[in-house]
Amino acid sequence: MPQKIKSDLKSEKYDPYAAVRVGEFRVFLIGRIFMILAFQMIDIIVYQQVYELTKNPLLIGFIGLAQAIPIISIALYAGHVADRRNRRNIIIIANILVLFATIALIGMTYDLRSFINTYGLLSIYGLVFIIGFARGFLGPATFSLLGQLVNRDLYASAATWNSSVWQTAAVLGPALGGLCYAHFSSGPSYGVACAFLLISILMFLFFIKSRPSPKPIVNESLRESILSGIKFVFRSQIILGALTLDLFAVLFGGVVALLPFFANDILHTNAVGLGLLKAAPAFGSVMVAIVMVYIPQKKNAGRNLLFCVFGFGLCMIFFGISKSFPLSIGLLVLSGIFDNVSVVIRNTTLQLKTPDHMRGRVSAVNSIFIGSSNEIGAVESGVAARLMGIIPSVIFGGLMTLGVVGVTAWRAPELRKLDLTEMKEDEEIIT
Repeated sequence: MPQKIKSDLKSEKYDPYAAVRVGEFRVFLIGRIFMILAFQMIDIIVYQQVYELTKNPLLIGFIGLAQAIPIISIALYAGHVADRRNRRNIIIIANILVLFATIALIGMTYDLRSFINTYGLLSIYGLVFIIGFARGFLGPATFSLLGQLVNRDLYASAATWNSSVWQTAAVLGPALGGLCYAHFSSGPSYGVACAFLLISILMFLFFIKSRPSPKPIVNESLRESILSGIKFVFRSQIILGALTLDLFAVLFGGVVALLPFFANDILHTNAVGLGLLKAAPAFGSVMVAIVMVYIPQKKNAGRNLLFCVFGFGLCMIFFGISKSFPLSIGLLVLSGIFDNVSVVIRNTTLQLKTPDHMRGRVSAVNSIFIGSSNEIGAVESGVAARLMGIIPSVIFGGLMTLGVVGVTAWRAPELRKLDLTEMKEDEEIIT
């Protein structure tokens, strides 16, 4: 059982360090740091390699598609598995799979152009597909394991710390990947990512106790189990509204796939500059996460969520217009500030609203809505850039984000009035 610590969302004596006083949760955060560092480094290296090989935004966008297809395809089954199997072990096995795929990328890298001439870009896409397959299992298992490590009254604190750690690693990962790629080439850079993955695996294996999967309330077939998770999400206007809002905001507003073009062709920088651009949103997220550790999002959470996604869309519009590297960095930092507030509110809502035996399946639906939206957004960015041009496509995406906020505010009044101090777990099971 997780360590019992007094903490209450409604308490005026809020302890910002309550969750990190739980030993296994601290280990969980450390393991997550190294895992995310590895993933971010792999992403930045693959994107830069394909850019240098092709200079084609559509082919770069296909990197996102290669990850999104397995994430979407396996997500619902992965959620069912996370609710029926040992969640810690799922995380370990998935990371081992990513480790082997990254080792294969190393082997391919040392004669990459010759390898691509022989086998085509499908060889890179295939390994990225395997990484996406593993990520499909990682999302539900990681979200569900967090709920087993701390008590319910610490979920808000744990969600904030978890987001802070994710964003910190997301700052360091791309910057480190860009530096390694610029100075040591892709092979050693992938090697550093492999070392980080190995550390993460060992942390989860030796320092987090194995916990049994939660017992289902009712006996369900695989089909019934998956459907109950989907119905649970679609029954809740708050959960569905929050997921839909972030889905379309990231789908239309993201610029990750186009950053190599902004870095090289518009802002006239190099791989190091690309790493800084990719790290800038996460840097902003870390800044605001530190604030949210001490000032948790409770009252007016729904209003703040809508405001921040609107601000995110504005940042994307001005980023598309900018020709200045410092200004572009600043806009991406500000976009990260807005984005992380919405992430913390959404994750806290999911943790508080979802009973333990449903966490994997609800997180799986979240993975389809949010986890794959970055990858699908990369495809959308590539297609839009090919049709409209780089800059117009980014401005268009920002305008679409503003429209999504307006529609969500109108169609989901419960989300607009969301107050996390009054949120209770929904125990009803739908079959």
